[in-house]
Amino acid sequence: MSQDLAFLFPGQGSQRIGMLADATEQFAEAAQVFEEASDALGFDLHALVSSGDPEQLNLTEFTQPALLAASVALWRVWEAKVGARPAAMAGHSLGEFSALCCAGAISLRDSVSLVRERGRFMQTAVPVGVGAMAAILGLDDEQVTAICEDISGSDGGVVQAVNFNAPGQVVIAGHSAAVDGAITALKAAGAKRAMPLPVSAPFHTALMLPAGERLAEVLQGISIAKPEIPVVHNVHAQTEEDPESIRDLLVQQISAPVRWTSCVATLQSMGAVQFAECGAGKVLGGLLRRIDKSASCVYLEAPDDLLSAVTELAD
Repeated sequence: MSQDLAFLFPGQGSQRIGMLADATEQFAEAAQVFEEASDALGFDLHALVSSGDPEQLNLTEFTQPALLAASVALWRVWEAKVGARPAAMAGHSLGEFSALCCAGAISLRDSVSLVRERGRFMQTAVPVGVGAMAAILGLDDEQVTAICEDISGSDGGVVQAVNFNAPGQVVIAGHSAAVDGAITALKAAGAKRAMPLPVSAPFHTALMLPAGERLAEVLQGISIAKPEIPVVHNVHAQTEEDPESIRDLLVQQISAPVRWTSCVATLQSMGAVQFAECGAGKVLGGLLRRIDKSASCVYLEAPDDLLSAVTELAD
C-alpha cells in the first residue's frame, strides 16, 4: 500500500460518447467490466458508451452506471498491472459509489443496478424544468450559503449551496426561480461568474428527499461489506467501516451537499500527497489544483497514461 496515494472517482459531467474506447480495446479487464455491467443492467452498456446516442447517455439513469463502469474498469486494469494500492479513496457524488465498489464494499453487479435506480429516482423527484443548478465563482462558501438561505423559502422556492468543490467554486441548486434569484444576488455580492449548468434536476438539495426514501428501500436489498480501502464520504468528509453507517450515508448523500474540499483535506490529513483520477475526464484533477496547487494528480483514462502511472507510482 502506498501511504501517500489516494484515488479520486468522478461524478456526472465527465461522460461522453467514446470514453474509454482505447482502454476497452487494449485491456481485457476493462472490456470485461462492461460485459459484467451489461449483463446486470440488461442492455449493452458498452455499445451505448462507445457509439450510442449522446442524449441517451446524458439521461441520469444511463449516465450513472456508465460512469461507474468506466471507473471500475480502470481500477481493474490498475490492479491487473499491479499498480500501487492507494491508502484511501473518495468519489464526487456518484463517484462515491464507484469508490465503494472498487474498495470491495459493494459488488459491481449491485453497484451498476443501484446507481441506475438512483438516477431514475433523482430525475423523477423533480419534474424537468422545475429545478436548476448553477456554478458560482469568486465567493467564499459562507457568503454563498448565507445568500441562498436568505432567498430560500420565498415565493421562488428552495435554493441551496450543494457542491463545495474548491475555494471560490460552489454549485447552487433548487427551484429554477430561486436559483435565478440567487444568481442575481450573488453577482451583486461580487461573484466573478455565475453560470447555469445543463442539468435536468436540482441534485443534492432537500428536493431530492423523496429520491432518498426510494433509494433507501433499494439499499435494503444490497449487501454492503466493510471497505478494504478507506473511503471518505461526501456527507461528512470522514471514513466509515460499519456497513449500516455506509448504507445510511448513501441515502443522506442524495439530498446533502457534496463537501469535496473537505474530502480532499481529509485525504491529505491521512497522508495523501499524490492523487490519481480513476475515471473519464480530468474534472477532479482540475478541482484538486484549485484546492492545493502543490498536489499532484495523474489521470488513468488513456492506456499510455495509466501504464506510465503504474510505473511512476510504484511502491
